[in-house]
Amino acid sequence: MHNYTIIPELPRCTGSIDSRELRLSHTMVFAIEEINNSTELLPGITLGYQIHDSCASVPLAMQVTFQLSNGLDPVFYTSENCSQSGMVMAIIGESGSTPSISMSRIISLFDIPQVSHFATCACLSDKQQYPSFFRTIPSDKFQADALAKLIKHFGWTWIGAVRSDSDYGNNGMASFLDAAQKEGICVEYSESFYRTHPRSRIQRVADVIRRSTSTVIVAFAASGDLRILLEELSLEPSPPRQWIGSEAWVTNPDMLRFSFCAGAIGFGIEKSVIPGLREFLLDLSPPKLAASPLLTEFWEDAFNCRLGTNAAIDGNVCDGTENIKTLQDPYTDTSQLRISNMVYKAVYAVAHAIHNAVCHGTNSTAQCDKFTRLESKQVLNQLKKVNFYKNGYDVSFDANGDPVARYELVNWQKSESGNIEMVTVGHYDASLLAGQEFHIIRNLTWVDGLKQVPVSVCSDSCPPGTRKVLQKGKPICCYDCITCPEGKISNVTDSPECFLCPKEFWPNAGRNTCFPKPIEFLSFDEVLGIILAAFSVGGACLAIITAAVFFRHRTSPIVRANNSELSFLLLFSLTLCFLCSLTFIGAPSDWSCMLRHTAFGITFVLCISCVLGKTIVVLMAFKATLPGSNVMKWFGPTQQRMTVVSFTFIQVLICTIWLVLHPPFPMKNLTTFKERIILECALGSAIGFWVVLGYIGLLALFCFVLAVLARKLPDNFNEAKLITFSMLIFCAVWITFIPAYVSSPGKFTVAVEIFAILASSFGLILCIFAPKCYIILFKPEKNTKKHLMNKNQS
Repeated sequence: MHNYTIIPELPRCTGSIDSRELRLSHTMVFAIEEINNSTELLPGITLGYQIHDSCASVPLAMQVTFQLSNGLDPVFYTSENCSQSGMVMAIIGESGSTPSISMSRIISLFDIPQVSHFATCACLSDKQQYPSFFRTIPSDKFQADALAKLIKHFGWTWIGAVRSDSDYGNNGMASFLDAAQKEGICVEYSESFYRTHPRSRIQRVADVIRRSTSTVIVAFAASGDLRILLEELSLEPSPPRQWIGSEAWVTNPDMLRFSFCAGAIGFGIEKSVIPGLREFLLDLSPPKLAASPLLTEFWEDAFNCRLGTNAAIDGNVCDGTENIKTLQDPYTDTSQLRISNMVYKAVYAVAHAIHNAVCHGTNSTAQCDKFTRLESKQVLNQLKKVNFYKNGYDVSFDANGDPVARYELVNWQKSESGNIEMVTVGHYDASLLAGQEFHIIRNLTWVDGLKQVPVSVCSDSCPPGTRKVLQKGKPICCYDCITCPEGKISNVTDSPECFLCPKEFWPNAGRNTCFPKPIEFLSFDEVLGIILAAFSVGGACLAIITAAVFFRHRTSPIVRANNSELSFLLLFSLTLCFLCSLTFIGAPSDWSCMLRHTAFGITFVLCISCVLGKTIVVLMAFKATLPGSNVMKWFGPTQQRMTVVSFTFIQVLICTIWLVLHPPFPMKNLTTFKERIILECALGSAIGFWVVLGYIGLLALFCFVLAVLARKLPDNFNEAKLITFSMLIFCAVWITFIPAYVSSPGKFTVAVEIFAILASSFGLILCIFAPKCYIILFKPEKNTKKHLMNKNQS
């Protein structure tokens, strides 16, 4: 609480020295000294510097920023050789995004350029808010996209996410979640934390990780923050988790001590080699140690001893045997220079900007005016244009102050000795075409030392033949697999919809492929077709045999008594009736469709006409026996022939009109059965078909009525009784045919029609001709005129 009467106490640094940050600061010193010794870059001009420790604290970073903006104390520019000492031309830093944001908002007002080596927040690319900000490390926007593509590459769609509760973590994770959504990746949880949060908050995040079902965790966090979380997780290990890391921690050697994170993968800045840097870092002579409180503290912490005046406080005195070359510490580790190279490039970028502002000519003949009054705005403008090659890398900035995004894919692998090492397993270059950014050069190892890629999905992939149905209240990656409905297929994995097969195709049993539907028709190759064809041919043979018997005994009384001419004509029509059923068997064609219905209609009318003629003859014959009757002269053979021809001609006329106007035609029936095609004859005109059928029925009914009237007429062998039975069978067959025909499916429709033709034909031939043939062949004694005229014998 401030009472505004006493000046607030200045914030102070707490905690131990970060050896990695110490190495970065000395890398800057190394680069400046290298430039000052160069004869090509800024010849004759010496760069000065001042290093401040922000302690990763925004208030301290703000305090230093204000100091640098105001200029340095007069003690720093008393030399006459300095043109304008005390004015800051540029600032290198900060390592964190949040302090960098605060710094940039202030120094941009003074047009002082800021070049960061480790602030990756994508928000800093906004030139309207941070016009003087540059960086040599890629923006997290590129890293977030790369992480999303990496996760998609390995087929993970169900992940957890943790982040630092800072500008770096929140903005980085927001960019990642946006990229992940575009890649179809679902996030089970997204938790934030910070190293200063109470332990209960850290424990809650750890418990979420332990209870989660996803096996992959993306951590967009600073190494100092993640270290706190991993220490909490190490107290009560969670199930094996595959860690995916951001640059801030995945390439930090200090994090390798967490063995349960072995197999972690992430993106790191490309490794580099800076000649002479290791020797510079290890050159810590006693005078240098004494001149720098930071180096003194580092030395005492590293070797657990005390130097100079501090030795009086603690008896453990540094005796001079300490060898920094044997020290295993991030400060001395130059095996994987990543961020150090970013510092190195940042210093050189500022130097090139100053060079371009005050020097003229080529590098070998450059002439620099060290007394030129240089403004920071000039350096800012020149920084936008720098483009040089140093230490194996191109250095330049785009319109947002960002470099080209290139990363190494890093994998934490266990060595033969059991130690965890960072191994480069691939590269990522955002400047390449889509789909070509990744280049994996060696095998990866995964969590628990697995060689196979771990699986992290909310639901297993839906195989072809099924479709995805989202689970209510859950992300799109959580779904059930539902078998495609009848008639539909899906031929890809994780299909959201099932698709109808083309109308002449049908799905297979697995419902993942469409096959042509089988074509069905009544053929001569199947049992039913063979049986019906056999009965058709048998019936025709029976009619021919009967005609032969009648012709052989054509002079016998029983043949002559029953109008032999009409009998032979009837047997001929019955033969045609039997044979016309064969046209219904086989694949329908244009000709067969027209022939089968017309042949059936005409032959049956011919047949019924003959029967009708025989019935009328019976009635007329009885009338002729009455005294004074001359009826038979009006219905002699000529009139009988004309009756048959007339009735048949009417049917021929009906069939001709049907064929001319709208004839039957072959068609593929796709509606009766979904899974197969019925090849059948369409009626063309349904009216024509039912008129043909109705005309046959009308004649049959008329014949039946006349036969009933004549059934009790005298004579020993009255043919009217036989005609009555035959017409009764005929009418019964065709009355039952109509509902059976309408309701029969597929090829059975044709079978029903053939059955009706055969049944009615066999009924006629058996009822009318079988008794006569029986007498002719087996009872010849009854085949006499006397027997036929015997009216008293039954």
